[in-house]
Amino acid sequence: MDILLWRHAEAEPGEPDEGRILTSKGVRQAQKMAHWLERNLPSRCRILVSPTVRTVQTAQALERKYKLCPEIAPDATAEALLAAANWPDCKEPVLLVGHQPTLGQAAALLLTGSVQNWTIRKANVWWIARRERDGDSDGDGGNYLKAVVAPDLVMK
Repeated sequence: MDILLWRHAEAEPGEPDEGRILTSKGVRQAQKMAHWLERNLPSRCRILVSPTVRTVQTAQALERKYKLCPEIAPDATAEALLAAANWPDCKEPVLLVGHQPTLGQAAALLLTGSVQNWTIRKANVWWIARRERDGDSDGDGGNYLKAVVAPDLVMK
């Protein structure tokens, strides 16, 4: 299974937090990352999005069907985020569009086995895959970082 963690693009400050919209820079960031994702995501990929305006706007740049997922809202835990993705038992890749600090904590949990406060920068995507090894009786071959992509590095 592959899990992709996409932090929402740059958003305007303000209250209420759930209603914050993307800045013009954030719209460009989301479009660049969506372009990269469109070229690299498998066609069969489940997309789960936090129900805030900025995450929905970020996901909409991809122009694929997605599902709003309250379990990955700003106050979610890393464990709740992974449970929503059905990690590691899901049979298809999952793209989660969410927030800090939860995305960074989930990345740390997946890669080190413990929740730590790692930072995923705005609009970045971290692609984490699960390695299945032959002869591995419990099926836990380990997780590895497949890619980290930033909008500044994506050519449109």
